[in-house]
Amino acid sequence: MKFVSWNVNGIRACVKKGFLDYFHQVDADFFAIQETKCQKGQIELQLDGYEQYWNDAERKGYSGTAIFTKHTPLSVQYGIGEDLIDQEGRVIALEYSKFYLVTCYTPNSKRDLSRLPYRLSWEEHFLAYLKNLEEKKPVILCGDLNVAHTEIDLKNAKSNHGNSGFTQEERGKMTTLLSSGFTDSFRYLYPETTDKYSWWSYMNKVRERNIGWRIDYFIVSNELTNSIKKAEIHNEILGSDHCPVFLELK
Repeated sequence: MKFVSWNVNGIRACVKKGFLDYFHQVDADFFAIQETKCQKGQIELQLDGYEQYWNDAERKGYSGTAIFTKHTPLSVQYGIGEDLIDQEGRVIALEYSKFYLVTCYTPNSKRDLSRLPYRLSWEEHFLAYLKNLEEKKPVILCGDLNVAHTEIDLKNAKSNHGNSGFTQEERGKMTTLLSSGFTDSFRYLYPETTDKYSWWSYMNKVRERNIGWRIDYFIVSNELTNSIKKAEIHNEILGSDHCPVFLELK
């Protein structure tokens, strides 16, 4: 089964930049997107053969997630049951017979770290949510998790220590997640690979020079690690400041 996750940084803009070409080319079973930046009725995608599940933020032009799937889920959950968090449309979970698929757009702690306390509280609630799902069946988590976990997950680690997305607190929460029974699929296959990133600043020629961060993930319950066939970063795909990440399970 093939899975794709992509922070599209506004689905309406991304559609104008080739989103549908990539969508049809990759032909995934499950295609999750984050940062949709739209409300119901603002865009209508004709995706033959796919069911669509959207979770929009209450605030217009902000956040939001969606999953497009070829497989009808047993159940669908929007949000994690926390009112303040769920106003931002950050989580969708689809239940299937053998796993849950969860897409997530983790809150950014902001450049001045003013939202770091909220972010850390989010991490605690979200991990508890994932572990509750995992009591029933394995979890496949994908999305923009807004953290580079280790120094090889971004180009300029030394100069970014303490910055949003690379604070000790945020990295520590990722360590806690992975030590709680989950595996980073890309690092599982490529533990030492460097210079593979999923996000680049829009600053001049940053992407061309590959000065990036790996902040988009497929993370799976340890029970599924032996099923990981491919974990890829499709950095050649444009259309957003992020690129798609890909997972194939046996």
